Amino acid sequence: MLMKPRVMSLVIFTCAVGLLTSPSSVPISTALISIFFVTIGAGAAGALNMWYEADLDKLMTRTCLRPIPTGKINRDHALIFGIFLSIISIGGLYYFSNFLSALLLFITIAFYLFVYTIWLKKKTPQNIVIGGASGALPPVIGWTIATNTLTFEPITFFLIIFYWTPSHFWALSLYKAEDYAKAKIPMLPITNGIEETKKKIFVYSLFMLPIVILPYVIGFTGEVFLIVSLLLTFYYNYICYDLFKYKTNEFDLSKAKKVFGYSILYLFLIFVLFLIDSLI
Repeated sequence: MLMKPRVMSLVIFTCAVGLLTSPSSVPISTALISIFFVTIGAGAAGALNMWYEADLDKLMTRTCLRPIPTGKINRDHALIFGIFLSIISIGGLYYFSNFLSALLLFITIAFYLFVYTIWLKKKTPQNIVIGGASGALPPVIGWTIATNTLTFEPITFFLIIFYWTPSHFWALSLYKAEDYAKAKIPMLPITNGIEETKKKIFVYSLFMLPIVILPYVIGFTGEVFLIVSLLLTFYYNYICYDLFKYKTNEFDLSKAKKVFGYSILYLFLIFVLFLIDSLI
């Protein structure tokens, strides 16, 4: 549980998409081992995040049942576990894959811990905007595992997740605002108000339109990806606008939950489309 298995599952999937859609191929054993180490790296970041935020997690209903607040895991042991996993994952990826992918994994873990968790999270409501960079790197790592190069194609993976992250987490923060207030985390609904948060959710959903068109423009994907991804994005725009246009009331909480729930499905389907388009 320290390794945040739900987050890890998304990391595995997006990393695999990055690897499978690249123009190069690697032996299946190398691919599986490399993705395994990326997964361990993601788990290391999760464990280190829980170690640092253990006191905050106690205050929030969303996180109070995590292993450290409940006393199932000793905080110092979680730190040792996270450091150990970080070393194993980066070293293993370097040994079985290449230096570039190992470097990107190191940057992912370090950025998530030092930039997002320790520095930004309690300093600015833009924490999730900047911190989202760490969650956007796994598919790029998958690409570099196969190619050992960084080109513009994997950057489209990065941009999709990076611009998707704010609307996803701000929707969550709308109906968990009391939790963040207790923990004194300056999420947007607390610092800028609910109406401003809903407006920014809608604006960031609109950003997804040019972002999902970009892979087609650079010749990375074809018409299937373009058409279906636009349809998925139009619906995302619609439910974000539906959340934005109503005045704040209890009904808005259900709308925020709808945006949050669909955002997860939306990102998953976009990456499924990358695979389907690549096969076609």
